[in-house]
Amino acid sequence: MVVVNSCAVTNEAVRSTRQAIRRAKRARPGAEIVVTGCAAQIDPASFAAMPEVARVVGNAEKLDPAVWAANDRMAVSDIMAVRETAPHLAHAFTGHARAFVEVQNGCDHRCTFCAIPYGRGNSRSVPAGAVIDHIAAVVAQGHSEVVLTGVDLTSYGHDLPGKPDLGALVERILRHIPAIQRLRLSSLDSIEIDDRLFALLTQEPRVMPHVHLSLQAGDDMILKRMKRRHSRAEAVALVERLKTARPEIAIGADIIAGFPTETPEMFANSLSLIADCDIVHAHIFPFSPRTGTPAARMPQVAPPEVKARAATLRARAAEHRAAWLRSLIGTEQDVLVERPGDRGHAGNFAEVRLTETHPVGSVIRTTITRLEGTTLTARSTHTRAKAGAQLGGARDLPQSPPTGPRPSPGYGATFNEKIPA
Repeated sequence: MVVVNSCAVTNEAVRSTRQAIRRAKRARPGAEIVVTGCAAQIDPASFAAMPEVARVVGNAEKLDPAVWAANDRMAVSDIMAVRETAPHLAHAFTGHARAFVEVQNGCDHRCTFCAIPYGRGNSRSVPAGAVIDHIAAVVAQGHSEVVLTGVDLTSYGHDLPGKPDLGALVERILRHIPAIQRLRLSSLDSIEIDDRLFALLTQEPRVMPHVHLSLQAGDDMILKRMKRRHSRAEAVALVERLKTARPEIAIGADIIAGFPTETPEMFANSLSLIADCDIVHAHIFPFSPRTGTPAARMPQVAPPEVKARAATLRARAAEHRAAWLRSLIGTEQDVLVERPGDRGHAGNFAEVRLTETHPVGSVIRTTITRLEGTTLTARSTHTRAKAGAQLGGARDLPQSPPTGPRPSPGYGATFNEKIPA
């Protein structure tokens, strides 16, 4: 059996899925090809019609053993009716330096460029008790850093009794798991960062100084046409507050280039957002129309221009990032050691090469000595803590930008699948 887990962020992602299915069948002509994931959830009939495909399994069904045992040709239910989710199992992270814990799935918003809600369903949250149990387990296994992930992380809790928010969850994690050293949050919707979450991001040393915002654009008219809920001024003001309260915070952001109707003047506003929001971890996506979304029906920017604007954004972002990396030379940074033991990421998510080898999962106090290309080099000062001996390697967050648009407001991606949607 070959299982193809499909993506639906862009039409290109769907096309790539079909290519993968055909390649898999050519390579394994006797294998049963099963297609699941978001593209299969959104358009199951089109995949079932492919001669290479034996079965199509929906996103809710793919985690149900009974569905796999039943062997139905198409097992896809209404994803909007799903009300349950579950965090990743603790044992899934054996051998990884960084543990990812899903606390939320789905999205209640309907950004005009995004198809992800139709693949993941409405927003639903994992009760705090289950989250704490799982995080306690991975910390006990020796993981020094935990990343909270979700499709729309800042909507956490709206569907739970008492409507707890993300800040309340973070507070409970830190209170009930004192052994946790580093807690990192994946993509956040800037408009939903309330006072409690802001205080945790800026005052709690165990919350990493790294905030990735789902901004998507820097022009107010484009933001409205995207159906985003923040303005440019609000985004800039939030970053100014964050940097004032905790100057070492590193800002990341998703920005889409060439959204329909984007004029050169509108694009210039997005370009200047890199400096105005001090974005040092930029994920730039050329707009790609997703069939069935409102944005696909809007007047499109010519593809060559979209590509050129994305390249301009990436170049500007690279310049800004390089200046930030140079400013870190001579500073001390705590680095989580990743496989094979001579590299890792600082709390601000700067990539660091170590001059010595250390146990994977250790948190090393270092002094940054130089910048080589886009990677910092550091020598260790001392080891603050060591992870469990069972940590044999690490599959870590991607440093290079993904190739497709990211779900709104955040798709796991930077981090879980950090893919925009």
